[in-house]
Amino acid sequence: MLQLSATFDLQQDVVSSIFKKEATVGIIKEYSGIVDTRILNIERDGGVLYSWKGVTGTTRIGKYDPNTRQNKLLYTFDKQVCVSSCSLNKEETLLAVSLAQRTRTEERLRPVSKCLTLLIEIHPINNTKVLKAVDCRVRVQFLHPDTERDSVLESHLLLVAEDGYVEQLHVMLVRQEGYRVVMLNPECLARDRVAEEFSWVQWDSQTQRLFYLTHREKAVLKCVQFCHDRNCETLFELVLEVPSNPFSCMRFVNLGFDHHQETQHEREEMRMVVITNNTGSMCVCYSQPACVNQEITYTIVLVHRGCSKTFSVALDGTPSPCSTDLLPLFIPIGYYVVVYLSGHFLHCINTRQQELLCHSLFLSGVDAELGVLGSDGVVLSLPESSLLDLNTGRMYTVDLNPSFLMDLLHCSHRRPDAQRLAALHCLLLYMGPNAALELKIIDWICDNVMPFDTFDQIQEFILASLYRIIYKKCLSLDEVLPYSSVFEKKKVPEALDQVPGVTCTTELHAEPEFKGKARSLQGYWEELQWSTEKMKYFEAVPNPRYRASQNLPDWTKLLTTLKSKNKKASNYLRHIEENTKQVLLMVDSWNLGREREKRGRMPHGYIRKWFCCSRKRIASRGRS
Repeated sequence: MLQLSATFDLQQDVVSSIFKKEATVGIIKEYSGIVDTRILNIERDGGVLYSWKGVTGTTRIGKYDPNTRQNKLLYTFDKQVCVSSCSLNKEETLLAVSLAQRTRTEERLRPVSKCLTLLIEIHPINNTKVLKAVDCRVRVQFLHPDTERDSVLESHLLLVAEDGYVEQLHVMLVRQEGYRVVMLNPECLARDRVAEEFSWVQWDSQTQRLFYLTHREKAVLKCVQFCHDRNCETLFELVLEVPSNPFSCMRFVNLGFDHHQETQHEREEMRMVVITNNTGSMCVCYSQPACVNQEITYTIVLVHRGCSKTFSVALDGTPSPCSTDLLPLFIPIGYYVVVYLSGHFLHCINTRQQELLCHSLFLSGVDAELGVLGSDGVVLSLPESSLLDLNTGRMYTVDLNPSFLMDLLHCSHRRPDAQRLAALHCLLLYMGPNAALELKIIDWICDNVMPFDTFDQIQEFILASLYRIIYKKCLSLDEVLPYSSVFEKKKVPEALDQVPGVTCTTELHAEPEFKGKARSLQGYWEELQWSTEKMKYFEAVPNPRYRASQNLPDWTKLLTTLKSKNKKASNYLRHIEENTKQVLLMVDSWNLGREREKRGRMPHGYIRKWFCCSRKRIASRGRS
């Protein structure tokens, strides 16, 4: 079902390169001289930060550049240390490192902090500044703002502490002797408190956003947006219906990989992740471990749709009580969220067409296996549709497999109708427009001309293709026009509305609160705010999507009137018909360049005004 493409291999891209370089100068003679190579972080530009220990008793930190496929040595510690967190600024002049420290036998009488956080000048290697020496874990992360300037003499660093607070450090730099970049007044670095009193935190490097969960009287998800002008602001808050105190210890998401944390083997009470994309959608996904009832439950909060969906899946076999191995991964792929539980199931959830289960694809058994990952690997989901296997050090990009989806269509006698319908919509909407795929689908339709028991494949092809075009042109018509012939049925067939072993409940969730600059910002926040405002209207309208069957009696009556001898009535209706044609011609020729950025608000108002004027003209003609 999923198509995995390898993008990084720690052994091939890093270890072999290090061996060749160090063997050339005679430092090592065999691979065993490079030990304990570990991935530490993945920066916004895709660069992979890693550390390794050599036979000389040193610990080194390097960076792999995926664009040039080259490795660069950043810093060398003259002794073996445990690097728990690491980040590199955009200009590659500063390196932030957190070291996990353990008290040795001979040092038991001397107090040693559990975490030592350092800021190191590396262009060239020069001064080292101690930022923190505390008894809690600290994750470090440089901001990588969008800027057109080639050289920026300031950097901004986030310190995310296990104690539940985030600080932002503003580091001013100065260039000396034409090439040396050093900190300006390192003893007095400006600090801002960004967030506090949270138990879960997630960093989104591509959008420079920080999500965190506070839990006082109720659980509230908050989002801080960082801007290129060194400012940041809490722009978004959402109340979540999650269990009370869902996390007994701090949970870090997308803030690097700590291989030395003492709590890494503790039971994970809940897994949670926020997924966004540039079309203005936001999904909050969370799940708890499966327990002795052999059932796993996960929730997808569709913020842009104003609702949440909770799925419960019955598992085969007898899982161990509340095993952390039975926490699913949430993988973003376009507007799909893939929920994957190794060895059990793969649920591809459609977050754009969420009304019916038949537009999402649920697979189990052999169809749900991801062979290259293996069943015993520690796999993490990363942003930008990527997976990381920590055991092997391999990274993969993930996408839906069109060949597998076409096979689902052709295996008509062995596949449920719901799977074929979901596969058809995925091929036409997510992977379209694709002329080659459309030809294959047309060939499949020609081989299966007679409609299936639960849906008409010809109507589905037409409606799904038209919906894809309408969604791109927008004008919010995608919310009211049908994308499936299933909506024409008086009652949705059970084969499309139910999946064996899966139950789904839909609830409205609390309205999100947009704060501060989010009300005036363009781009993602404008899109998300506009989507939530639209849903307020559609929630108040029963069955907002257009259904041809509902208008069939009126259409028949209209045709009869047009053919009747009552000239006054027929002329009135012909005026309506002509005005409708003119409106449709105007909509078809409307320039959607600037208007699309405003999500169709101007065209809607213009057309509404035009209709009112036309109605007045028709009424005056009717009276005359």
